[in-house]
Amino acid sequence: MLLHLCTWLEVETYLTQSQGIILPIGSTEQHGPTGLIGTDAICAEVIAKGVGETTRALVAPTINVGMALHHTAFPGSMSLRPSTLILLIQDYVTYLAQAGFTKFFFINGHGGNMATLKAAFVETYAALAHLNVPNADRIQCKLANWFMCGSVYQLAKDLYGNQEGSHATPSEVALTQYVYPEFIKHVPLEPPVAPAGRPIYGAIDFRRAYPDGRMGSNPALATPEHGKQLYEAAVKELSTAYLEFLNKD
Repeated sequence: MLLHLCTWLEVETYLTQSQGIILPIGSTEQHGPTGLIGTDAICAEVIAKGVGETTRALVAPTINVGMALHHTAFPGSMSLRPSTLILLIQDYVTYLAQAGFTKFFFINGHGGNMATLKAAFVETYAALAHLNVPNADRIQCKLANWFMCGSVYQLAKDLYGNQEGSHATPSEVALTQYVYPEFIKHVPLEPPVAPAGRPIYGAIDFRRAYPDGRMGSNPALATPEHGKQLYEAAVKELSTAYLEFLNKD
């Protein structure tokens, strides 16, 4: 069930059966010469929908823009400041909690969101208590990064070895190719495997260190068939994780 395609009556009925909701969150940022700018949001959204279908859970609209300040020297990249993203998460959870939701399962597609989301959860718990929201002490938020699923990690390792890298990876590009085969991009990559290992200190420094936006990756290895395998692995593992979270006190 997709929240934005439901009526309020349907949501009210759903809440009599479950107080869990899945929230996909990604980013709108550069993903190298062949990766779509919406990669992180696309991956989170399609996997969240798959988990929702598998577990009969309600899925909220995708949060498409995340914390990606370090990518903003590349045209098309967008970002929320960490403080803005924290407030956005707090507002989302607050109003859904007031409606009766207590279990918030965030399926995340962007590594840059992780620290901010964890901080957002802490601030949200405090805010809910301060607002005297009913059942504030029962509200739980969980961060689930699809790319860190054990089955996904192993599959990416088997498919790409040391050419997976850490940004604009063939695994995430493959998943977008599976979802949007009509938007597959083919651009010569030089070098085929991007450099890696240098820390970054800001947007300009990122582009200076990694001129085409990739980090240690060779996305030319991606195929839609790989994307289907990665999708199925992520949906299976995260469906189990969601149900465990839902049933845990």
